[in-house]
Amino acid sequence: MRAMRHVIAIDQGTTGTTVLVLDEELRVCGRGYREFPQIYPEPGWVEHDPDAIWASVTGALAMALTAAHLAPTDIAAIGITNQRETSVLWDRATGHPVHNAIVWQDRRTADVCARLKAEGREARVRELTGLTLDPYFSGTKLAWMLDRADHGNARARAARGELAFGTIDSYLVARLTDGAAHVTDVSNASCTLLFDLHTLAWSPELLALLDIPAEILPRVASSAEIYGTTRGVPGVPDGVPIAGIAGDQQSALFGQACFDPGEAKCTYGTGAFILMNTGAAPVASKQGLLTTVAWKLGAAQGHELAYALEGSAFIAGAAVQWLRDGLGFFSTAAEVEALATTVPDSGGVIVVPAFTGLGAPHWRPNARGTITGLTRGTTRGHLARATLEGIALQNVDILRAMERDSGRTLTTLKVDGGASANDLLMQFQADVLGVSIVRPELVETTALGAAFLAGLGAGVWRNKDEIRRTWRENRRFTPTTDRARVAAHLARWDEAVAKA
Repeated sequence: MRAMRHVIAIDQGTTGTTVLVLDEELRVCGRGYREFPQIYPEPGWVEHDPDAIWASVTGALAMALTAAHLAPTDIAAIGITNQRETSVLWDRATGHPVHNAIVWQDRRTADVCARLKAEGREARVRELTGLTLDPYFSGTKLAWMLDRADHGNARARAARGELAFGTIDSYLVARLTDGAAHVTDVSNASCTLLFDLHTLAWSPELLALLDIPAEILPRVASSAEIYGTTRGVPGVPDGVPIAGIAGDQQSALFGQACFDPGEAKCTYGTGAFILMNTGAAPVASKQGLLTTVAWKLGAAQGHELAYALEGSAFIAGAAVQWLRDGLGFFSTAAEVEALATTVPDSGGVIVVPAFTGLGAPHWRPNARGTITGLTRGTTRGHLARATLEGIALQNVDILRAMERDSGRTLTTLKVDGGASANDLLMQFQADVLGVSIVRPELVETTALGAAFLAGLGAGVWRNKDEIRRTWRENRRFTPTTDRARVAAHLARWDEAVAKA
């Protein structure tokens, strides 16, 4: 009988790295996690030490592999998913960074983006990339490093071919292969402000706009192919193929098996991140959403290409943290559901959790959190329930915008992330969307997507149909509330958003 093959998924996140070892039936055989420090050099600046990130990866790998008790021949492939826009510049010869990584949250290049907008560049940038001109993305971060890193020598060293740039996936592949591979995948490339969505290549026009030499950029590959093999990685045998890469949100979309156009997922974390598969052609958003490459599969899957629309609500789980830490309603976030179920409904209270502004499709950065409908009868239970409802109602606005842009009607929404464990929130989300909410058995779908892609790249699974059969549902929430009542609730929400 053939031995069970295993895939390692490296999920390199903003505050730590998770590594899962999965078998072909998606059983988690080993798990490891390591945190690393956050660096805040100035207000609005956020950095990571890439060497600390690498140490978190090797530490989590060692923990997961020790728990899994595998022989070297049992490991079929490694997949990587990563915090997407975080940017690294490193020495090709040594593999060591010449500056701290600049994290996706960093705002230091806001003035550059404002200048480019004032010059009238944004429409063309959006046409090429599907993105807005914002410091969130990697391109302006790289330009900043070229001008300032390595004691001001970075640009000259880049011109001599001594430096390499990449998002975290590229940096990890370089370290895993001892410098042999300098590569990224289409999903990460599409979040850089440097990548043409239509040609699937780095854009000479955008490189010229930001004064970036093409020589420092990684090769753009598919999301499921062998990029290189391990060499000199502590605790990992040499020769293991690295065979899957995707940015974190695209990886979660793939990990949820949202393989057909119109299928969507929502990851409930600090914020809520929603992606909808729009098929083989990019959809230009008229609703303030982002257009991105979801994935491109390898030769064995016919180089299949999928695009996505993306929208984010800045606050989701953070609203529950506010109830816990700001108002002292409970001591652990998990208690919010019990408090919210002490009342049958929110009593007319609406919470708009716009603590850091409103994202898609409103894009009102100066909006602030609002509570409406308070009466003498309002209790902590009403406020807790209304806060959970506010998280779900933000998502309605984003998903309706996706439907308008794509011309497709949502039929189900797959969910993951910490707050997806909240049954009350999931049921309300189903009610206000009018579609089924599906929660998987394994909610670590970001890591699961990396495992699926690596398994495809290395031949563990032959096609998406085999993956779809492997993916398992934990629970389905179907809409139950009277639609007239839902319509009234949505009208109150719209009024409250206008006030925010």
